[in-house]
Amino acid sequence: MHQEARKQYNQSFSEEKYQQLINKIQIDYPDELDFRVAETPVFVPKDLKNKLIEACDEIIQTIVSDDFKAKTDRAIPAGQNVPNENGHTSFLAIDFAVCKDKNGDLVPKLIELQGFASLYAYQGYLSETFKNYFPVPENFQYSFSSENLEGYVEDLKKLILGDENPENVILLEIFPEKQKTRVDFALTEKLLGVKAVCYTRLIKDGRNLYYEIDGRKIQVKRIYNRLIFDDLQNYPDLETSYHFTDDVDVDWVGHPNWFFRISKFTLPFLTGEYIPETKFVSDYNNTFPSDLENYVLKPLFSFAGTGVQLHVNEEILNAIPDPENYILQKKVVYEPVVQAPDGLVKCEIRMMYGWPDHEEKPQLLTSLSRLSRGEMIGVRFNKDFTWVGGTACFFEK
Repeated sequence: MHQEARKQYNQSFSEEKYQQLINKIQIDYPDELDFRVAETPVFVPKDLKNKLIEACDEIIQTIVSDDFKAKTDRAIPAGQNVPNENGHTSFLAIDFAVCKDKNGDLVPKLIELQGFASLYAYQGYLSETFKNYFPVPENFQYSFSSENLEGYVEDLKKLILGDENPENVILLEIFPEKQKTRVDFALTEKLLGVKAVCYTRLIKDGRNLYYEIDGRKIQVKRIYNRLIFDDLQNYPDLETSYHFTDDVDVDWVGHPNWFFRISKFTLPFLTGEYIPETKFVSDYNNTFPSDLENYVLKPLFSFAGTGVQLHVNEEILNAIPDPENYILQKKVVYEPVVQAPDGLVKCEIRMMYGWPDHEEKPQLLTSLSRLSRGEMIGVRFNKDFTWVGGTACFFEK
């Protein structure tokens, strides 16, 4: 997108150097990387950076409003409300498609958002790794909160550790060694000293939680949550000492309730220049737009793109038994803007915030990008392509 930075990068690119980068990740974290790294980072020009931040600020205004929690109480499914919810989310990740407006200028358009952790540790590491193998201009940054990896890690420690000893903080997942994001778990342990602990390994004693290492029982005082309720439903026969909805004496970094509150459920409450029209299907009262080919249907309580329908008609909408649990969103047209050796590639940018409990507003920490040539951004739509996958973003200062 930034023409000069792109030109410089592409001239320096070789498959050999790219493979060296991938091999470096394999050496540092053997067999932990389980998703495709794109051949290039994204270079974001200052004008688009400012629009992305402006769009995020508009969204944050809604999230910090006094009535936001009341509006989103219904987002938490019955039987999945977790006690001890903190006053606001600890994480905010906002996904934008890179598009063009009628004047041909680059603009962000909101796709989705989540009150849930993303690849915070991995993105710092990946950005630094790209810098070691390819040219990144000095006037570009991947971190908005600090000038180097050490400062960025300190910000993560403040957010995730708080005032606790790292061994009393856990990264909670279900079978973390099997998760596609496990490279981020390994980096979280390396950079922050926080171990990934399986949900099945937690020991509940009264209102206290523990985990064991080498026969030593360690109290859990703070949970960096990476576990999604939806994933637990894949293991209906689990027998565990602790259950997600138990009232236990821990602090949450990424309380599970905020995963539901800040999600597709939030989209109908947002308006603005960078936000596509979105409504609950129930709000249409069976009178739908005449141009449904320009809309996408999304179920509220389904994640990672499952259940999304790109081709919608009235028959489909009228057949929905619970229209209050679906949204209809105006389609966004991704503009292919990243120049690869063999053509242009579509781009999505995730702006990643952290929000310590004592702060009034979230702090922009870093970002990630996903490159795509398929109909959608996800992996299954981009098989057998190159210059696609997850990557870092560098923003012009």
